[in-house]
This record gives sequence, structure tokens and C-alpha cells, in this order.
Amino acid sequence: MQHGMGAPLPPHEPAGHTQWASGAVGARAQGGPPPVPPAPPHHPYPVPPGPQGAPPGPPAGWNAPPVAPVAPAGPQVTSHIAMPPAATGTGTATIAVLLIGPAGAGKTTVARHWAGRRSVPTAHISLDDVREWVCSGFADPQSGWNEHSEAQYRLARRTCGFAARNFLANGISCILDDAVFPDWPVVGLGGWKRHVGPGLLPVVLLPGLDVVLERNAERSGNRRLSDEEVASIHGRMAGWYGSGLPIIDNSTYDVETTARVLDEVLARAISGQPQT
Repeated sequence: MQHGMGAPLPPHEPAGHTQWASGAVGARAQGGPPPVPPAPPHHPYPVPPGPQGAPPGPPAGWNAPPVAPVAPAGPQVTSHIAMPPAATGTGTATIAVLLIGPAGAGKTTVARHWAGRRSVPTAHISLDDVREWVCSGFADPQSGWNEHSEAQYRLARRTCGFAARNFLANGISCILDDAVFPDWPVVGLGGWKRHVGPGLLPVVLLPGLDVVLERNAERSGNRRLSDEEVASIHGRMAGWYGSGLPIIDNSTYDVETTARVLDEVLARAISGQPQT
């Protein structure tokens, strides 16, 4: 068959057949353009035909070209913004904490340390500090618990609760500390939650009695109590066991460790994990 232009098409043969070469010579002899041979099949190395029924293999003496080592897989680069690692502890959460404990438990020191080490604004509200704002006519409970000292404690708690709500409304976390008794519902946990809000997170700081007595002995002024009163308060605080509130026994902890444990306890409370 003769086409209008060029040489006749060569017969269809497998790649590498000898008739393909002769057809190309014939086309060149007739003055037409040489046909373009089809692209050979892709192989990583020349593949001669193998024995009957055996797959083809590399020629004898053939050595594979060196392969560059593959680098260890690194972080994948995508169009997404890389997120920082998850924050540990309470992170950047805006929370309100009530740290409960007897005199000498270290509530004020631990609360101030925890608030000062957070990466977000956090306020420490000390009930004793607020109560002592009363300079003239201050009713010191050490002189005897009476209606005046009771009224000043109630006023201090309401003031602390108002301050906590104000801080929270402006995106500032807060931690309050108070010796809340489990058997005193009038000024107990329920009262604090009414002042601050239902989301208040209570944690009990309760070291051993010997530790509390030793720390109380280092106090001065009206914050130092008698050993009998400290023992009585500590005994009443034991009622928090079985209440479901998280309790930290910081008898062997320093301030830094206690603040770290407190943050871990609060993180579990925020996430809804059971306390251990």
C-alpha cells in the first residue's frame, strides 16, 4: 500500500524485530523520511530475553548504578501553620480556684507562687489580707470569736468574691485561699460558689498535723494560733476526706512542687478526668 506522502508503513512487529530495521532502510532508499521507531519499554537496566518461562534478568557482569541514601523522614512541610505543642497543666485557661486548708498548710504561699508562675494573667486574692483591711475596729478572732469577727469575715468573703468575679469578667484568672470547714455550711464551699460562681474549682491543701504545727510556730502577729486551736482546725479539715474534693498532702513538698501538683490537679478537674 502506497500513501500519498512518505514511505509505506512498516509491518507491525515487536520492538527490536529485524524487519523493522529493513523497513527503515527501504523507506530511506525511496527518498522518504525515515520512520520514527517507537520508544523502547522502560527498564532500569537493559533486559535481554531470558530462558523459556523465566523472567528476564540483568546481563552477566552488569552492576546496578549506585543509589543515593534516603535521608530520614523529617517533619512534613505543608501549607498549614505549625501548631505549638500542647500546653501542660492548666495552660492558658481562665479559671477561679479556691485553695482550702488549715492555718499553717501553706495556702497563701502556694497560691501566690502558683499565680506568679502562670503564663497568663492570674490574681491572688487572700482572705486574710482583705479581712485585715479593717484597721480601726478590727475584730481579731484570737481575742474570741464573736458577732463582730463573724461579720468581718463575711464581709471579707463577699469582697473577695466580688473581686474574683471582676477579674474573671476581664479575662484574668484568680486563686483565693481560705480555711473553709466542711461542717460549716454558712460560710462554707456553697457560700464561696455563690460569691464567685458555680465554676469555682476547690482544692484542699492538708499536710500532716506535725507539719502544720511547725509552720504555725514560725508565724508572728495575729496569724499565729495556739497549738490547741491549730490541732482543732486540722481535725475539722479531715472531714474533707470522702467529700470528693481533690486533696493534696504537701507534708514533704516544697512550695515549687506543691504549686506544680496543684496545677496538675486543676488540669484534671478542667478536663473532667478523675482525680487520683
